[in-house]
Amino acid sequence: MSTDNEEFENLDERIQRRVNVAGNVLETNPSTNLPRGNIPNTPLASSTIAFLLGGVFAFGLYTIIVNLASISSWLTYQLGFFIAAWAFFHWAEFAVTAGWNFEKCSVDSYLLDNGAMYHIANGTAVMEYLISLYVMPSSKAWPYVSQIGIVMVIVGQFLRSTAMIHASTNFSHSVAFQKRDTHRLVTDGVYGWFRHPSYAGFYYWALGTQLVLQNPLTFVLFTILLWRFFYYRTRAEEAALVKFFGNEYINYRRRVGTMIPFVP
Repeated sequence: MSTDNEEFENLDERIQRRVNVAGNVLETNPSTNLPRGNIPNTPLASSTIAFLLGGVFAFGLYTIIVNLASISSWLTYQLGFFIAAWAFFHWAEFAVTAGWNFEKCSVDSYLLDNGAMYHIANGTAVMEYLISLYVMPSSKAWPYVSQIGIVMVIVGQFLRSTAMIHASTNFSHSVAFQKRDTHRLVTDGVYGWFRHPSYAGFYYWALGTQLVLQNPLTFVLFTILLWRFFYYRTRAEEAALVKFFGNEYINYRRRVGTMIPFVP
C-alpha cells in the first residue's frame, strides 16, 4: 500500500514530466519588452483581466440584443457594439501575442496600461454619445453611418490581428531600437500592401468606433490624436528600421505606403 508521501511524490514527478514535454510553463515573464509594472504581471492578474473583459464583451452583446428587441432606448446597439469591440480588441491583443509572440507576452500585452489620454478619449466618446442621445436623439438616427463604422471596426481589427500574427516574433508593441539576431524585415503578406498594417488597422478601428457612435466631436478628436501619434511613431520606428536593414528597408518604404492619410 502506498503512503500519502509517495502519492505526492508520484504526482510531482508526473507534473514535472508534463512540463518538460510541453516545453513551456504558465508564466507571463517576457524575455523582451519588460512590463511597466503598473499592473501585476502574474497569471492571476491576467486571468482576472480576461474575465473582466469577457464580462464587458458580454454586456455589449446584451446591450445590442436589448436594443434590437426594442426593450430599451438607452441601451442602443451602437453603444453595445462599441463596448463589445473595445473589450474584444484588448483581449485579442493579449491572445495574439500569447499565441504567436510568446517571448514578448506579459500582462501589458492587453494594452490597458496605454496612458491616461487613451482612457480619457474613450470616456469622452461615451459621454458625448450619451449626452447627445439625451439632448438630441435625432443626431444618432443615421443608420448608414453606424453601418460604415461597424465595417471599419471589423476590417481594422482583422488587419491589425493579421499583421501581428504574420509578423510573429518580429512584432513588438513598443518600438525596438536594438536589432536582435532573429529580427527580420517582413515585406510579404499584408505587409506587401501596408507598410505598418497594425497601425493602419488600429487607426481605422478607432475611427470606426466613432462612426458607430455617430460622434462628430470625438471623431475629429480621434483623427487628430491618432494622426499625431502615428506620424511621430512611424518616424521613430522607421529611423530604427533604416539603421537595422539599410537599403532593404529604404526600397521597401518607396514601394509600400502606410495607407494612413498624411502619414508618408
